[in-house]
Amino acid sequence: MGAKRIRHISVFTPKNMFWGFLGLVFISVLVWFGKSPSIPIASKPQILAVVPTAFAQVSIFARAAYVLDGKTGKELWSLNGNAQLPLASLTKIMMAVTALSLIPENTVITINPTFLQTEGDSGLYGNEGWRLKDLLDLTLLESSNDGANAIAAVAGAFGKDDVSEKVGRERFISAMNKKAGELGLKQTYFLNPTGLDESENVSGAYGSASDMATLFSYAIHSYPTLFEATRHEFREFTSLNSLKHKVKNSNIFVGNFPALIGSKTGYTDLAGGNLVLAFDAGPDHPIIVSILGSTERGRFEDAEKLVWATLSSLASSP
Repeated sequence: MGAKRIRHISVFTPKNMFWGFLGLVFISVLVWFGKSPSIPIASKPQILAVVPTAFAQVSIFARAAYVLDGKTGKELWSLNGNAQLPLASLTKIMMAVTALSLIPENTVITINPTFLQTEGDSGLYGNEGWRLKDLLDLTLLESSNDGANAIAAVAGAFGKDDVSEKVGRERFISAMNKKAGELGLKQTYFLNPTGLDESENVSGAYGSASDMATLFSYAIHSYPTLFEATRHEFREFTSLNSLKHKVKNSNIFVGNFPALIGSKTGYTDLAGGNLVLAFDAGPDHPIIVSILGSTERGRFEDAEKLVWATLSSLASSP
């Protein structure tokens, strides 16, 4: 037999060169994306997921609580934040905001003796005259139901002829509920301007810890001096009749909160102990802490724990 002829096959055909080129491109793409910092590596440890937060060890009495970053609008911590609960005198936050949206702060409020028939004597006198700003300060500081009723009746009837006290207050409550809708407070509504329980089973107002934090944030941004009086343990006020009133803060822990911007307390049989406060965590960095359904003293202890947990959390953040 003759020698077998060996057939030479060239690998450099146009077809083979095309597929080889695609292969090189594919390999290059894999190498490029494997090195790209924008592609997450599955084995890379997620450190933030395992580091315990400063809130992890917090134990509170409250049924609901919420911590809001007033600068960014972000939730920092929540416990049943959207649960709808009785508000008690946190209602007066919306009372104050609504009053200032309806009448000027230098409006004169005359205390009709019928305004003084609600529960809780705050030392006001019948026919006593007050500048709205001063009466708001007194009302928010000691949580005066008489003051809230007087403001609601006058502001609700402002600019209207022959409007009764009852109609003026009803119009004011309607304005409060309208404002709640405008602010997106989905769990919040008001039956009266004080927050006093309407009956053994019905509160004067309802809302959530999240809603109250949002409302307080709105209040301190829209009316920066509104809660200034609540930074003090005591304040003395003088009515337009030159009558002096020395008023004690209903927030008995007022000196325990660093860089306090303001606070509002609330307590009824149905609500338990409520509290909302704002403090500065840094220059122009308000933090709002909202407490619902705690005890009379526990609301202050709860808030104090959350204030320090917030500061610790912010200090440890990148």
